[in-house]
Amino acid sequence: MGNGTVKWSGVLAAGGCVVAASASAAEGGGGIDSGDTAWVLMSAALVMLMTPGLAFFYGGLVRKKNVLSVLIQCMMILCVVTLQWALIGYSLSFGPDVKGVIGGLDWFGLRGVDAGASSYAPSVPHSAFMVFQAMFAVITPALIVGAFAERIKFSAFVLFTLLWSTLVYDPVAHWVWGEGGFLRGMGALDFAGGTVVHINAGAAALAAALALGRRSGFPRTLSPPHNLPLAVLGAGLLWFGWFGFNAGSALGANGLAAHAFVVTHLATAAAGLVWSLLDVASYSRATILGMITGAVAGLVAITPAAGFVTPLGAVLIGAGSGGICWVSVNVLKARVGYDDTLDAFGVHGVGGLWGALATGLFATVAVNTGGANGLFYGNPALLWIQTKAVAVTFAYALGMSWVLFKVVDRVIGLRVSEHEERVGLDLTQHREAGYTVID
Repeated sequence: MGNGTVKWSGVLAAGGCVVAASASAAEGGGGIDSGDTAWVLMSAALVMLMTPGLAFFYGGLVRKKNVLSVLIQCMMILCVVTLQWALIGYSLSFGPDVKGVIGGLDWFGLRGVDAGASSYAPSVPHSAFMVFQAMFAVITPALIVGAFAERIKFSAFVLFTLLWSTLVYDPVAHWVWGEGGFLRGMGALDFAGGTVVHINAGAAALAAALALGRRSGFPRTLSPPHNLPLAVLGAGLLWFGWFGFNAGSALGANGLAAHAFVVTHLATAAAGLVWSLLDVASYSRATILGMITGAVAGLVAITPAAGFVTPLGAVLIGAGSGGICWVSVNVLKARVGYDDTLDAFGVHGVGGLWGALATGLFATVAVNTGGANGLFYGNPALLWIQTKAVAVTFAYALGMSWVLFKVVDRVIGLRVSEHEERVGLDLTQHREAGYTVID
Protein backbone atom coordinates (compact mmCIF):
# COMPACT_ATOMS: atom_id res chain seq x y z
CA MET A 1 0.00 0.00 0.00
CA GLY A 2 2.96 2.28 -0.47
CA ASN A 3 3.49 4.91 2.22
CA GLY A 4 -0.15 4.94 3.24
CA THR A 5 -0.84 8.29 1.60
CA VAL A 6 -4.35 8.32 0.18
CA LYS A 7 -5.19 10.30 -2.93
CA TRP A 8 -8.31 10.20 -5.02
CA SER A 9 -9.55 12.43 -7.79
CA GLY A 10 -12.31 12.11 -10.32
CA VAL A 11 -14.03 9.61 -8.09
CA LEU A 12 -17.52 8.74 -9.25
CA ALA A 13 -19.11 7.52 -6.05
CA ALA A 14 -22.24 5.58 -6.78
CA GLY A 15 -23.16 3.41 -3.85
CA GLY A 16 -20.56 0.73 -3.58
CA CYS A 17 -19.35 1.68 -7.03
CA VAL A 18 -16.57 4.16 -6.44
CA VAL A 19 -15.07 4.19 -9.89
CA ALA A 20 -11.49 5.04 -9.16
CA ALA A 21 -8.29 3.19 -8.52
CA SER A 22 -7.04 3.14 -4.97
CA ALA A 23 -4.13 5.30 -3.96
CA SER A 24 -1.70 2.41 -4.09
CA ALA A 25 -2.98 1.18 -7.43
CA ALA A 26 -2.73 4.68 -8.86
CA GLU A 27 0.82 5.07 -7.58
CA GLY A 28 1.77 1.69 -9.00
CA GLY A 29 0.32 2.36 -12.41
CA GLY A 30 -3.02 0.60 -11.86
CA GLY A 31 -3.95 -3.03 -11.56
CA ILE A 32 -5.14 -5.30 -8.78
CA ASP A 33 -4.07 -4.15 -5.33
CA SER A 34 -3.76 -6.73 -2.55
CA GLY A 35 -4.75 -4.33 0.23
CA ASP A 36 -7.87 -3.16 -1.57
CA THR A 37 -8.80 -6.74 -2.41
CA ALA A 38 -8.40 -7.86 1.19
CA TRP A 39 -10.58 -5.00 2.42
CA VAL A 40 -13.35 -5.62 -0.11
CA LEU A 41 -13.41 -9.36 0.67
CA MET A 42 -13.46 -8.65 4.41
CA SER A 43 -16.26 -6.13 3.86
CA ALA A 44 -18.24 -8.72 1.92
CA ALA A 45 -17.90 -11.06 4.89
CA LEU A 46 -19.04 -8.31 7.26
CA VAL A 47 -22.11 -7.59 5.13
CA MET A 48 -22.89 -11.31 4.94
CA LEU A 49 -22.89 -11.37 8.76
CA MET A 50 -25.61 -8.72 8.74
CA THR A 51 -28.18 -11.22 7.46
CA PRO A 52 -27.93 -13.60 10.45
CA GLY A 53 -27.62 -10.48 12.60
CA LEU A 54 -30.90 -9.25 11.20
CA ALA A 55 -32.38 -12.70 11.84
CA PHE A 56 -31.45 -12.43 15.52
CA PHE A 57 -32.73 -8.84 15.69
CA TYR A 58 -36.09 -9.70 14.15
CA GLY A 59 -36.23 -13.09 15.90
CA GLY A 60 -35.98 -11.51 19.32
CA LEU A 61 -38.76 -9.05 18.55
CA VAL A 62 -41.45 -11.54 17.48
CA ARG A 63 -43.41 -13.85 19.76
CA LYS A 64 -41.61 -17.03 20.76
CA LYS A 65 -43.91 -19.19 18.65
CA ASN A 66 -42.58 -17.45 15.53
CA VAL A 67 -38.88 -17.04 16.24
CA LEU A 68 -37.71 -19.90 14.02
CA SER A 69 -39.89 -18.75 11.14
CA VAL A 70 -38.04 -15.44 11.07
CA LEU A 71 -34.65 -17.12 11.35
CA ILE A 72 -35.31 -19.51 8.47
CA GLN A 73 -36.73 -16.75 6.28
CA CYS A 74 -33.55 -14.69 6.64
CA MET A 75 -31.24 -17.65 6.18
CA MET A 76 -33.21 -18.97 3.18
CA ILE A 77 -32.79 -15.58 1.52
CA LEU A 78 -29.04 -16.05 1.88
CA CYS A 79 -29.36 -19.26 -0.16
CA VAL A 80 -31.98 -18.26 -2.74
CA VAL A 81 -30.76 -14.77 -3.58
CA THR A 82 -27.11 -15.84 -3.72
CA LEU A 83 -27.94 -18.33 -6.48
CA GLN A 84 -30.24 -15.87 -8.26
CA TRP A 85 -27.44 -13.30 -8.14
CA ALA A 86 -24.91 -15.68 -9.65
CA LEU A 87 -27.25 -16.77 -12.45
CA ILE A 88 -28.84 -13.50 -13.55
CA GLY A 89 -29.00 -10.91 -10.77
CA TYR A 90 -25.47 -9.57 -11.03
CA SER A 91 -25.69 -9.28 -14.78
CA LEU A 92 -29.08 -7.54 -14.63
CA SER A 93 -27.77 -5.10 -12.02
CA PHE A 94 -24.26 -4.33 -13.28
CA GLY A 95 -24.03 -5.86 -16.76
CA PRO A 96 -23.75 -3.83 -19.98
CA ASP A 97 -26.53 -1.24 -19.99
CA VAL A 98 -29.77 -1.60 -21.90
CA LYS A 99 -31.35 1.85 -22.38
CA GLY A 100 -30.50 3.01 -18.85
CA VAL A 101 -33.04 0.62 -17.34
CA ILE A 102 -31.43 -2.80 -16.88
CA GLY A 103 -28.21 -4.66 -17.46
CA GLY A 104 -27.94 -7.25 -20.19
CA LEU A 105 -27.34 -10.95 -19.64
CA ASP A 106 -23.76 -10.87 -20.87
CA TRP A 107 -22.56 -12.07 -17.45
CA PHE A 108 -25.18 -14.84 -17.11
CA GLY A 109 -23.91 -17.48 -14.68
CA LEU A 110 -20.95 -15.18 -13.88
CA ARG A 111 -19.51 -15.73 -17.35
CA GLY A 112 -16.49 -13.47 -17.67
CA VAL A 113 -16.57 -12.45 -13.99
CA ASP A 114 -13.09 -13.55 -12.98
CA ALA A 115 -9.90 -12.46 -11.25
CA GLY A 116 -9.35 -9.57 -13.64
CA ALA A 117 -10.38 -6.03 -12.80
CA SER A 118 -13.64 -4.37 -13.83
CA SER A 119 -14.52 -0.77 -14.57
CA TYR A 120 -16.55 -0.67 -11.33
CA ALA A 121 -13.55 -1.35 -9.09
CA PRO A 122 -10.27 -1.30 -11.01
CA SER A 123 -8.05 -2.21 -8.06
CA VAL A 124 -9.86 -5.42 -7.02
CA PRO A 125 -10.80 -8.58 -8.93
CA HIS A 126 -14.14 -8.47 -10.70
CA SER A 127 -15.22 -11.51 -8.68
CA ALA A 128 -14.51 -9.65 -5.42
CA PHE A 129 -16.70 -6.75 -6.47
CA MET A 130 -19.42 -9.20 -7.52
CA VAL A 131 -19.50 -11.06 -4.22
CA PHE A 132 -19.46 -7.81 -2.25
CA GLN A 133 -22.51 -6.66 -4.17
CA ALA A 134 -24.12 -10.09 -3.70
CA MET A 135 -24.32 -9.46 0.04
CA PHE A 136 -26.25 -6.23 -0.60
CA ALA A 137 -28.67 -8.15 -2.79
CA VAL A 138 -29.16 -10.66 0.05
CA ILE A 139 -29.72 -8.26 2.95
CA THR A 140 -32.23 -6.08 1.08
CA PRO A 141 -35.14 -8.55 0.77
CA ALA A 142 -34.32 -9.79 4.28
CA LEU A 143 -35.31 -6.36 5.59
CA ILE A 144 -38.83 -6.88 4.22
CA VAL A 145 -39.28 -9.88 6.54
CA GLY A 146 -39.97 -7.46 9.36
CA ALA A 147 -43.19 -6.30 7.73
CA PHE A 148 -44.88 -9.67 7.10
CA ALA A 149 -43.48 -11.62 10.06
CA GLU A 150 -45.85 -13.96 11.90
CA ARG A 151 -48.39 -14.43 9.12
CA ILE A 152 -46.92 -15.33 5.71
CA LYS A 153 -46.72 -18.81 4.19
CA PHE A 154 -43.15 -20.00 3.79
CA SER A 155 -43.74 -21.06 0.17
CA ALA A 156 -45.23 -17.65 -0.64
CA PHE A 157 -42.28 -15.95 1.02
CA VAL A 158 -39.76 -17.87 -1.11
CA LEU A 159 -41.61 -17.19 -4.37
CA PHE A 160 -42.05 -13.50 -3.56
CA THR A 161 -38.37 -13.13 -2.65
CA LEU A 162 -37.22 -14.62 -5.94
CA LEU A 163 -39.58 -12.46 -8.00
CA TRP A 164 -38.84 -9.31 -6.01
CA SER A 165 -35.08 -9.69 -6.28
CA THR A 166 -35.33 -10.08 -10.05
CA LEU A 167 -38.01 -7.50 -10.86
CA VAL A 168 -37.41 -4.84 -8.20
CA TYR A 169 -33.95 -5.01 -6.64
CA ASP A 170 -31.96 -5.71 -9.80
CA PRO A 171 -33.50 -2.92 -11.91
CA VAL A 172 -33.20 -0.33 -9.13
CA ALA A 173 -29.58 -1.34 -8.47
CA HIS A 174 -28.86 -0.78 -12.15
CA TRP A 175 -30.63 2.60 -12.22
CA VAL A 176 -28.56 3.93 -9.33
CA TRP A 177 -25.24 2.05 -9.49
CA GLY A 178 -24.94 0.40 -12.90
CA GLU A 179 -22.93 2.03 -15.65
CA GLY A 180 -25.52 3.72 -17.86
CA GLY A 181 -28.26 3.62 -15.21
CA PHE A 182 -30.54 6.61 -15.65
CA LEU A 183 -30.55 7.75 -12.00
CA ARG A 184 -26.78 7.51 -11.87
CA GLY A 185 -26.60 9.53 -15.06
CA MET A 186 -28.90 12.13 -13.51
CA GLY A 187 -26.35 12.65 -10.75
CA ALA A 188 -28.13 10.91 -7.87
CA LEU A 189 -25.79 10.05 -4.99
CA ASP A 190 -26.14 6.83 -3.02
CA PHE A 191 -22.85 5.81 -1.47
CA ALA A 192 -23.85 2.47 0.04
CA GLY A 193 -27.53 1.80 -0.49
CA GLY A 194 -29.92 4.32 1.02
CA THR A 195 -31.99 4.23 -2.15
CA VAL A 196 -31.16 0.80 -3.56
CA VAL A 197 -31.43 -1.03 -0.24
CA HIS A 198 -33.48 0.88 2.32
CA ILE A 199 -36.02 2.88 0.33
CA ASN A 200 -36.45 -0.12 -1.94
CA ALA A 201 -37.04 -2.55 0.93
CA GLY A 202 -39.00 -0.01 2.97
CA ALA A 203 -41.48 0.59 0.17
CA ALA A 204 -41.87 -3.18 -0.26
CA ALA A 205 -42.44 -3.49 3.48
CA LEU A 206 -45.28 -0.98 3.30
CA ALA A 207 -46.77 -2.91 0.38
CA ALA A 208 -46.48 -6.11 2.43
CA ALA A 209 -48.29 -4.61 5.41
CA LEU A 210 -51.11 -3.41 3.17
CA ALA A 211 -51.35 -6.55 1.03
CA LEU A 212 -51.32 -9.09 3.86
CA GLY A 213 -53.43 -7.08 6.27
CA ARG A 214 -53.21 -7.04 10.04
CA ARG A 215 -52.26 -9.96 12.23
CA SER A 216 -55.10 -11.56 14.16
CA GLY A 217 -55.81 -9.46 17.23
CA PHE A 218 -53.83 -6.43 16.07
CA PRO A 219 -53.44 -4.12 17.88
CA ARG A 220 -55.31 -5.32 20.99
CA THR A 221 -53.79 -8.65 21.95
CA LEU A 222 -50.22 -8.66 20.69
CA SER A 223 -47.42 -9.61 23.04
CA PRO A 224 -44.18 -7.65 23.52
CA PRO A 225 -40.87 -8.92 22.10
CA HIS A 226 -40.18 -12.36 23.51
CA ASN A 227 -36.38 -12.12 23.82
CA LEU A 228 -34.81 -8.67 23.96
CA PRO A 229 -31.27 -9.98 24.65
CA LEU A 230 -31.49 -11.84 21.32
CA ALA A 231 -32.58 -8.62 19.62
CA VAL A 232 -29.69 -6.71 21.21
CA LEU A 233 -27.26 -9.33 19.92
CA GLY A 234 -28.74 -8.90 16.46
CA ALA A 235 -28.50 -5.13 16.64
CA GLY A 236 -24.86 -5.39 17.69
CA LEU A 237 -24.07 -7.66 14.76
CA LEU A 238 -25.83 -5.23 12.42
CA TRP A 239 -23.83 -2.29 13.78
CA PHE A 240 -20.62 -4.30 13.41
CA GLY A 241 -21.43 -5.55 9.93
CA TRP A 242 -22.51 -2.11 8.77
CA PHE A 243 -18.88 -0.97 8.76
CA GLY A 244 -18.38 -3.36 5.87
CA PHE A 245 -21.58 -2.07 4.29
CA ASN A 246 -20.51 1.58 4.31
CA ALA A 247 -16.73 1.65 4.61
CA GLY A 248 -16.46 -1.27 2.20
CA SER A 249 -18.30 0.78 -0.39
CA ALA A 250 -15.15 2.84 -0.89
CA LEU A 251 -13.92 -0.32 -2.64
CA GLY A 252 -10.42 0.19 -1.35
CA ALA A 253 -8.34 0.39 1.80
CA ASN A 254 -8.08 4.16 1.66
CA GLY A 255 -8.99 7.40 3.34
CA LEU A 256 -12.53 7.39 2.00
CA ALA A 257 -13.13 4.02 3.65
CA ALA A 258 -11.82 5.35 6.96
CA HIS A 259 -14.04 8.41 6.66
CA ALA A 260 -17.14 6.33 5.92
CA PHE A 261 -16.33 4.11 8.92
CA VAL A 262 -16.10 7.11 11.26
CA VAL A 263 -19.25 8.89 10.13
CA THR A 264 -21.23 5.64 10.22
CA HIS A 265 -20.35 5.19 13.88
CA LEU A 266 -21.13 8.82 14.74
CA ALA A 267 -24.54 8.84 13.09
CA THR A 268 -25.53 5.58 14.75
CA ALA A 269 -24.58 6.80 18.19
CA ALA A 270 -26.48 10.05 17.68
CA ALA A 271 -29.63 8.28 16.53
CA GLY A 272 -29.63 5.81 19.42
CA LEU A 273 -29.22 8.67 21.90
CA VAL A 274 -31.96 10.81 20.36
CA TRP A 275 -34.43 7.91 20.31
CA SER A 276 -33.72 7.24 23.99
CA LEU A 277 -34.18 10.91 24.89
CA LEU A 278 -37.53 10.96 23.13
CA ASP A 279 -38.55 7.83 25.04
CA VAL A 280 -37.63 9.55 28.30
CA ALA A 281 -39.51 12.71 27.33
CA SER A 282 -42.62 10.78 26.28
CA TYR A 283 -42.67 7.73 28.56
CA SER A 284 -40.37 8.78 31.43
CA ARG A 285 -37.92 5.95 30.76
CA ALA A 286 -35.31 4.84 28.29
CA THR A 287 -35.63 1.30 26.92
CA ILE A 288 -33.16 -1.05 25.29
CA LEU A 289 -35.70 -1.72 22.54
CA GLY A 290 -35.88 1.99 21.78
CA MET A 291 -32.13 2.44 21.89
CA ILE A 292 -31.34 -0.39 19.46
CA THR A 293 -34.16 0.63 17.13
CA GLY A 294 -32.78 4.16 17.08
CA ALA A 295 -29.29 2.86 16.37
CA VAL A 296 -30.55 0.88 13.37
CA ALA A 297 -32.36 4.01 12.15
CA GLY A 298 -29.07 5.89 12.31
CA LEU A 299 -27.29 3.16 10.37
CA VAL A 300 -29.97 3.34 7.71
CA ALA A 301 -29.87 7.11 7.35
CA ILE A 302 -26.11 7.49 7.07
CA THR A 303 -25.80 4.76 4.43
CA PRO A 304 -26.36 6.92 1.32
CA ALA A 305 -24.32 9.79 2.74
CA ALA A 306 -21.35 8.01 4.30
CA GLY A 307 -18.89 8.93 1.56
CA PHE A 308 -20.08 12.48 1.07
CA VAL A 309 -20.70 14.25 4.42
CA THR A 310 -18.56 15.62 7.22
CA PRO A 311 -18.55 14.16 10.74
CA LEU A 312 -20.80 16.99 11.94
CA GLY A 313 -23.15 16.38 9.05
CA ALA A 314 -23.26 12.71 10.00
CA VAL A 315 -24.22 13.54 13.59
CA LEU A 316 -27.04 15.75 12.34
CA ILE A 317 -28.24 13.07 9.93
CA GLY A 318 -28.17 10.48 12.69
CA ALA A 319 -29.97 12.72 15.16
CA GLY A 320 -32.57 13.54 12.54
CA SER A 321 -33.18 9.88 11.80
CA GLY A 322 -33.62 9.14 15.50
CA GLY A 323 -36.35 11.75 15.73
CA ILE A 324 -38.08 11.17 12.39
CA CYS A 325 -38.17 7.38 12.71
CA TRP A 326 -39.34 7.64 16.33
CA VAL A 327 -42.33 9.66 15.16
CA SER A 328 -42.97 7.21 12.33
CA VAL A 329 -42.96 4.18 14.65
CA ASN A 330 -44.64 5.67 17.72
CA VAL A 331 -47.10 8.12 16.19
CA LEU A 332 -47.70 7.59 12.48
CA LYS A 333 -48.22 3.82 12.56
CA ALA A 334 -50.76 4.04 15.35
CA ARG A 335 -52.72 6.81 13.63
CA VAL A 336 -52.78 5.17 10.21
CA GLY A 337 -53.32 1.67 11.59
CA TYR A 338 -51.23 -0.46 9.24
CA ASP A 339 -49.55 -3.54 10.72
CA ASP A 340 -45.84 -3.33 9.90
CA THR A 341 -44.90 -6.07 12.37
CA LEU A 342 -41.33 -5.04 13.18
CA ASP A 343 -41.35 -1.52 11.73
CA ALA A 344 -39.45 -2.33 8.55
CA PHE A 345 -41.11 0.60 6.79
CA GLY A 346 -40.95 2.90 9.81
CA VAL A 347 -37.20 2.42 10.23
CA HIS A 348 -35.78 1.39 6.85
CA GLY A 349 -38.26 3.11 4.57
CA VAL A 350 -38.53 6.37 6.48
CA GLY A 351 -34.87 6.32 7.53
CA GLY A 352 -33.81 5.67 3.96
CA LEU A 353 -35.95 8.53 2.67
CA TRP A 354 -34.46 10.91 5.21
CA GLY A 355 -30.91 9.75 4.53
CA ALA A 356 -31.20 10.14 0.75
CA LEU A 357 -32.70 13.62 1.08
CA ALA A 358 -30.19 14.58 3.76
CA THR A 359 -27.41 13.69 1.35
CA GLY A 360 -28.81 16.45 -0.83
CA LEU A 361 -28.48 18.79 2.14
CA PHE A 362 -25.12 17.89 3.69
CA ALA A 363 -22.96 16.46 0.88
CA THR A 364 -19.76 18.34 0.18
CA VAL A 365 -16.91 17.92 -2.29
CA ALA A 366 -14.56 18.71 0.59
CA VAL A 367 -15.13 15.09 1.63
CA ASN A 368 -15.32 13.48 -1.80
CA THR A 369 -14.45 15.33 -5.01
CA GLY A 370 -16.39 12.75 -6.97
CA GLY A 371 -19.63 13.68 -5.20
CA ALA A 372 -21.30 17.07 -5.23
CA ASN A 373 -22.15 19.94 -2.92
CA GLY A 374 -25.58 19.84 -1.33
CA LEU A 375 -28.00 22.61 -0.43
CA PHE A 376 -26.07 23.72 2.65
CA TYR A 377 -22.94 24.06 0.53
CA GLY A 378 -24.53 26.23 -2.13
CA ASN A 379 -26.02 23.69 -4.53
CA PRO A 380 -29.81 23.28 -4.21
CA ALA A 381 -29.85 21.29 -7.47
CA LEU A 382 -28.53 18.19 -5.68
CA LEU A 383 -31.48 18.17 -3.29
CA TRP A 384 -33.84 18.26 -6.27
CA ILE A 385 -31.96 15.38 -7.92
CA GLN A 386 -32.13 13.36 -4.71
CA THR A 387 -35.84 14.09 -4.39
CA LYS A 388 -36.54 12.82 -7.89
CA ALA A 389 -34.48 9.68 -7.32
CA VAL A 390 -36.31 9.01 -4.06
CA ALA A 391 -39.73 9.52 -5.65
CA VAL A 392 -39.00 7.26 -8.64
CA THR A 393 -37.55 4.48 -6.49
CA PHE A 394 -40.27 4.58 -3.85
CA ALA A 395 -43.09 4.64 -6.39
CA TYR A 396 -41.65 1.78 -8.44
CA ALA A 397 -40.82 -0.41 -5.44
CA LEU A 398 -44.19 0.18 -3.77
CA GLY A 399 -46.22 -0.43 -6.92
CA MET A 400 -44.29 -3.43 -8.18
CA SER A 401 -44.13 -5.03 -4.73
CA TRP A 402 -47.90 -4.68 -4.38
CA VAL A 403 -48.40 -6.36 -7.76
CA LEU A 404 -46.03 -9.20 -6.85
CA PHE A 405 -47.81 -9.82 -3.54
CA LYS A 406 -51.13 -10.00 -5.38
CA VAL A 407 -49.72 -12.38 -8.00
CA VAL A 408 -48.27 -14.68 -5.35
CA ASP A 409 -51.54 -14.56 -3.44
CA ARG A 410 -53.45 -15.55 -6.57
CA VAL A 411 -51.05 -18.41 -7.39
CA ILE A 412 -50.39 -20.07 -4.02
CA GLY A 413 -51.90 -17.79 -1.34
CA LEU A 414 -50.01 -15.42 0.94
CA ARG A 415 -51.30 -15.91 4.45
CA VAL A 416 -51.44 -18.87 6.73
CA SER A 417 -54.84 -19.79 8.16
CA GLU A 418 -56.14 -18.17 11.32
CA HIS A 419 -55.54 -21.43 13.19
CA GLU A 420 -51.95 -21.66 11.96
CA GLU A 421 -51.33 -18.06 12.92
CA ARG A 422 -52.71 -18.66 16.40
CA VAL A 423 -50.55 -21.76 16.94
CA GLY A 424 -47.48 -20.07 15.47
CA LEU A 425 -45.46 -20.46 12.28
CA ASP A 426 -42.66 -22.43 13.91
CA LEU A 427 -44.89 -25.44 14.44
CA THR A 428 -47.37 -25.07 11.60
CA GLN A 429 -44.89 -24.16 8.83
CA HIS A 430 -41.72 -25.92 9.97
CA ARG A 431 -42.66 -28.50 12.62
CA GLU A 432 -39.99 -27.12 14.92
CA ALA A 433 -39.96 -25.21 18.20
CA GLY A 434 -37.50 -22.55 19.22
CA TYR A 435 -37.73 -23.45 22.89
CA THR A 436 -38.25 -26.74 24.68
CA VAL A 437 -39.60 -26.55 28.22
CA ILE A 438 -38.99 -29.59 30.43
CA ASP A 439 -41.25 -29.74 33.48
